[in-house]
Formats: sequence, C-alpha cells, structure tokens
Amino acid sequence: MTDKVFSGKVALNDRVLENGWVLVSDGRIVRIGDGTPPAGERHGDANAFILPGAIDAQVHSRSQLNQEDFIWSTRSAAAGGVTTIVDMPYDDAHLICTAERLREKAESAEAQARVDFALYATIDPLEGAVRICEMVDAGAAAFKFSAFDTHPTRFPRIPPHQLHECFAALAPHGLIAGVHNENDEVVRAYTQRVLASEIDDYRAHALSRPPISEALATAEVYEIGADTGCHAHIVHCSIARGYEMCAAYRERGYQASIEACIHYLTLTEEDDVSRLGGFAKINPPIRRRSEVEALWRHLAAGNVTIVSTDHVSWSADRKRDPVMLNNVSGVPGLEVLYALLLRGLERRGLNFSWAARLLAENPARLFRVADRKGGLAVGREADIVVVRRDPRRYDPSASGHNVVDWSPYEGIELPWRIEATFLRGVNVFDGQSVGKPGGGRFVRPYLH
Repeated sequence: MTDKVFSGKVALNDRVLENGWVLVSDGRIVRIGDGTPPAGERHGDANAFILPGAIDAQVHSRSQLNQEDFIWSTRSAAAGGVTTIVDMPYDDAHLICTAERLREKAESAEAQARVDFALYATIDPLEGAVRICEMVDAGAAAFKFSAFDTHPTRFPRIPPHQLHECFAALAPHGLIAGVHNENDEVVRAYTQRVLASEIDDYRAHALSRPPISEALATAEVYEIGADTGCHAHIVHCSIARGYEMCAAYRERGYQASIEACIHYLTLTEEDDVSRLGGFAKINPPIRRRSEVEALWRHLAAGNVTIVSTDHVSWSADRKRDPVMLNNVSGVPGLEVLYALLLRGLERRGLNFSWAARLLAENPARLFRVADRKGGLAVGREADIVVVRRDPRRYDPSASGHNVVDWSPYEGIELPWRIEATFLRGVNVFDGQSVGKPGGGRFVRPYLH
C-alpha cells in the first residue's frame, strides 16, 4: 500500500498544528509533524482541516425492523466522517441480551458495515445479571440499561436493585454501564398531568418529561456506580444539572462520565421543536435556549465527556402525528455529527482540538478501544477525515446516503464539509460515493 500524507491544519487532542501533516503507512499512522511534509500520496492542503475519524457512541441501526440496518447507518456514517459506530442493543424484536445474539449481530453487521462498529449489550430483566460475563467474553464494548420503561420487551426498564446487581457484575471487567436517565415514575405522573390538561402540541413532550425526571435518574446512576465501583455513564443529558453532578463525582474519584448528544447542543424547544413537532421528539426532550447555552458552557469547562448522535432513522409516518406524544422518539444525525459540532465550536471561539477529544479520543478511551482508535496519534489506525470550508444548507435527501429523506437539521447552514473519510488508510468516502458493504470490522474492547 502506498504511503499517504494528509496535510493541512491537523487537529490533535491538545492543539492544532497550523501547518501540519500525518504520514500513514499500511493503514496506521507512523509520523505526525509540522512544516514540510514527507513524500507520499497527498490528501488535503493548507486550507483543509485534518481530523480523526469520529466514534459515534450511540447509534440505533435496528430500532425499526426492515428500515435502516447497518447497510444504511454506516453509509451515513462514512459520509459524515464517522469511522466507528457503537450500536445499541435494543433491536426491534431481538433484544441483544445473550452472547449468542451478540455474536449473531456482529457477524450479520460485519457483512453490511462500511465503517467499523462496536456493540453495546444489555440484559433481560427477567434474567438479571447472569449473562453479563458471557457477553463480555463475546466482545461487548459496554452495557446499556434504562431507568425508564420505553418498551417492556424491546427497551425495558431495569429497576434500581437490578441496576446495582448489573453494575456490580460489570465492575471487575472495567466496562462502562451506560444508562438512559429518566425516572420512570416521574415521567408517568407528569405524562398523566399533560394528558389531563389536553395540551397535545409540541409543548406536551417537555412538560411530560421535566428536568427533575432526568436529574433524579442521573443521581441514582452515579450513586449506584459509586457503591459498586463500576464506571457509571449517562448516555444523554439535556440539562446542566447533570453535568454538574458528573463533575462532582469525578472530583471525588469516582468513575463517572456523561454524554451530550449533538441535538442538545444544536436545537432548542422555542426555535425547532415548535416548528418540527414530532420530527424533533427525542428522549430526553430538546430543552429551551437557556439550557442549550448552559450545556455549551459545560463543554467549554471540560465537563462533557463525549458528543454523540443517538441516531435512529424512523420512517416518517412514525414522526408526523399532530398529537406530539403519539410520535416515536429519536432522530437521524450521523451524516452531520461532525459538521454540526464544528459549526458550534467555531461559533463559540473553541478550536477544533475539542472535536478531536469529544468525537474520537474520549470515546475510544470510554469504550476501551484506544489501543487502535481515537485521536490522531502514532501507532493508531489511520481513521482520518479531511474537512474543508464550504458553506451550504443541509438537505438530507440530496446526498443519497440516508435511508430517510427527513432530518431536524434540514435547512441549517453548515460551514464545513466532509471532503473525504479514510478507514485504516482506505478511502470510504470521496465526497460523493461511499465504500462498499463489508469493509467495516467488529471492534472488540481490550479488558483488564
């Protein structure tokens, strides 16, 4: 394989090399420098940014049967500069709660995937923690649980005593316990209040899931982590209070982390949910503008561990009900994750090394794949993205890389464009076309 040289503004974890370059040989990064680049096949130039391939920590490829699957989610990923996705275990009609199911999913996904992927596992609440060790052995990168009963079989609630049991079983392995952080009792009580009030427009969603429902569940998760010694991770947080709690637990030496989905940093209830209705329905809800700005302050203070999409491509018929609470929750975002975060960073005067940490280095460490993946560093796989300034209004139907033609981000001006995506030094997106299925690999974590 010919050596490749990526030159431009190179975003490392701690700084940006304004006249930098990255040398790739045999699919790995072998040198990084500043100034005159070495010989090799050239990519980028002085006006381009060279960034690490993103690791999207939260993707739902199979939430709707016969809809998206890895054939489409990894296509969107490649086009968006995402070189690894971490897929959730709540597959429609097939909860990933045994080693056999995890291995089957890995095998079938590998045949479809255009980029690399890791897998979350979960438990069947009727069985408890008994299968956790077998799923660790099968290659689970993390475990997902929910404090809220989204669906009794596809996405079940795990009660506090069972969460404690699962955290205790996970702790010796060093893997994270990620939790959907909404208090079930509070949400159900407030939902009944909303129904009784006859409010059924966009306002109904946030009213049915107030910030206290999220704060209570978040505190519970961190306390269980503190008691068991397990790494407790909040998989999405829409309120500033959650980031304050996470920072406080970390300061006291506990293993705690927290995730800001890109929609919580981009959309607001007043401006976006009000016009989009069900197409902006996400759990937890999109909050008001003041809360969004508070999240950015936490990001700039270093209190956000990672940024993800919580990507899911529901068919449009499941999102357009005028009665807000009748719609399913979740939105697609893989194709614009990088572009949206760069847009937000630039607007707030934050350099692009934040993107390298939040989208690559930190998730690689969180999911224990930093021996191969993460920020740009010598010895790691050459997962590299070339980005160029090219302002445009986002049209989700224009590229052909998404299984659906809708997006809550439609019409947003994106200043930065993904020019090329490389997976282990191989081009999987050239600005128009993506790589063929089967090029992605199942990524297993390293353990203690």
